[in-house]
Amino acid sequence: MRKCRITVMRMARYDDLIEKYENPLEHPCCLQEGQVFITNGWCKPKGLCDSAWESMSSFVMALSYGAEDIYGGWMKNKRSVMISCNDGFRPVSFYIEALDEETE
Repeated sequence: MRKCRITVMRMARYDDLIEKYENPLEHPCCLQEGQVFITNGWCKPKGLCDSAWESMSSFVMALSYGAEDIYGGWMKNKRSVMISCNDGFRPVSFYIEALDEETE
């Protein structure tokens, strides 16, 4: 099983939607662009929010076990995917790539 690198590529924030629909949150998303997480197989890395992990865990698991070309030719690197978390108020885009390094 391979490790995967998860990189925070882009973050957005929709203040108009937050103001209109969301209850105040004590700790909203605390990720930063450029932040990197390394998985040990398909185990959630420490510091990655649960909502983001729910959006990407199936992709990380597939890449960890050797899946390639998940998007059927969309990605230049066949051992990668680009996904976004399911937070409609603060969506975050992640680039996930399988590493050659095996898990421990």
